[in-house]
Amino acid sequence: MNYKDITLPLSKVDARSLRAGEACRLTGPLFTLRDAGHQRLLEELGKSTVLPYGLSGQLIFYAGPTPEKAGRPFGAIGPTTASRMDFATPTLLSRGLTGTIGKGVRSEEVRQACIDYSSVYFVATGGAAALLAQHVESCETLAYDDLGTEALRKITVRDFPVFVGIDTLGQCIYSLDE
Repeated sequence: MNYKDITLPLSKVDARSLRAGEACRLTGPLFTLRDAGHQRLLEELGKSTVLPYGLSGQLIFYAGPTPEKAGRPFGAIGPTTASRMDFATPTLLSRGLTGTIGKGVRSEEVRQACIDYSSVYFVATGGAAALLAQHVESCETLAYDDLGTEALRKITVRDFPVFVGIDTLGQCIYSLDE
């Protein structure tokens, strides 16, 4: 398989060059956050117009990693169903987030936000959490530690495999054959 290698953070120029269905390998910083963490982040955004924690221009990976194992930061780190974060995604993209990573179909509002803000939704393979953990080099908890696996973490990945799920033109990997 031919991969497009991407150095993170993902620039808007690079985001606009991606097309739905393309296989990519990501290297650099990612941020993990899930349902409860997104709720807290939205609450913080209600008090400020700026994305906190260095999230502007970054990607959020919808994942809840397991504790460290075998000298790696996590034993496993797999994607969570992305549609559960659709309530927050358009707002986060409008505030400067460059994209998201998860699994499954997104709402029409998220698809439109990818167009409006030149953002990308990447799809990671579900069921491959132990394999994906091998691509994580480091981890730092930034906020919401009381949420356990749903805390906001900054991780560093190398050659992290994903597919472009929704590109900046609004094309979706799940409807390419339609």
